[in-house]
Amino acid sequence: MSTLSGAAAEIQAEVSAPLVDPSRPPEKHPPGRSPSQIALGRLRRDKMAMACLGVVVFFILVAVLAPVLSAIEGQNYADFNTDLVDAYLLPVIGPTSSHWFGVEPATGRDLFAQWAYGARPSLTIAFVASAITSVVGVTMGLLSGFLGGWVDRVISWVVDFVLSLNYLLIAIAVVPIIVSIKGGIEVVSAEDNANIRFFSLIGVLAFFGWASLARLIRGEVLSLREREFVQAAKVLGVPTRRTLARELLPNLVAPIVIQFSLAVPAYIVAEAGLSFLGVGLIDPIPSWGQLISRAQNYYSVDPLYLWIPVFSVSVLTLALSWLGDSVRDAFDPRTRR
Repeated sequence: MSTLSGAAAEIQAEVSAPLVDPSRPPEKHPPGRSPSQIALGRLRRDKMAMACLGVVVFFILVAVLAPVLSAIEGQNYADFNTDLVDAYLLPVIGPTSSHWFGVEPATGRDLFAQWAYGARPSLTIAFVASAITSVVGVTMGLLSGFLGGWVDRVISWVVDFVLSLNYLLIAIAVVPIIVSIKGGIEVVSAEDNANIRFFSLIGVLAFFGWASLARLIRGEVLSLREREFVQAAKVLGVPTRRTLARELLPNLVAPIVIQFSLAVPAYIVAEAGLSFLGVGLIDPIPSWGQLISRAQNYYSVDPLYLWIPVFSVSVLTLALSWLGDSVRDAFDPRTRR
């Protein structure tokens, strides 16, 4: 009987003992991570994405530091060196310590300086147009999907109208219209004409880009607005602006980031293509598209003149496209690598 009493006492002591030893330090559990943090972690582990990001950063640095790089070389992109071309307008020198990429046929302008400064408008147009596209497209998509009714019908009609327009015809027509409003080509200076083309190109790309993003965001919002957290916000009387900003917008980060990362390379190609066709940027604003357009006439005698901008556009576009695919995979919860 005493043995049973002793066993019962030991069991009672074990039951009443604290589950955690107070002498041991508390265990540290890793904090929970948001979906964006998880996606960024997956993106950092993607070697291909990091390599593409390095390429993009390199070209951004070239564009930002173009004056510094040109000063190191000792050349200016706008200086004519007619003494460096022969009677047939062909360069008499190749790449040298004074002209790292050689000189341009007919004018003798330094190719490296033009290449470095040419990265600026391409990247500026691409990123600014993508930012405007994202802001306008997300705003219109949120309003259309959440408010519904006549607002949804009007925005959907505008989206359909924009998508039905011919992008190339508008891009060709918008510059002459603005120039004629300013007084005509005889009144507008070459610099003003170049600036008009620069800002018109941004406007055209953003105008045709926001509609597809708005349609995508509208579809996402239509599926989210029936979720419990949105319905709870409506019941509690949360203002519409706060519901859109605090409840719906954080759940749309993935499609917005993906669309932005895919729009930038598309706009770089569009800028180069329009400049190549003669309806994009013109002097005195240098661009890779202009270099490609002028170099096609000298390809057989000076192939480096053409291959430098073509290679740059191709590498940058490919890196941005692969980076966009990696961003899409990282933010897609159904993807596992």
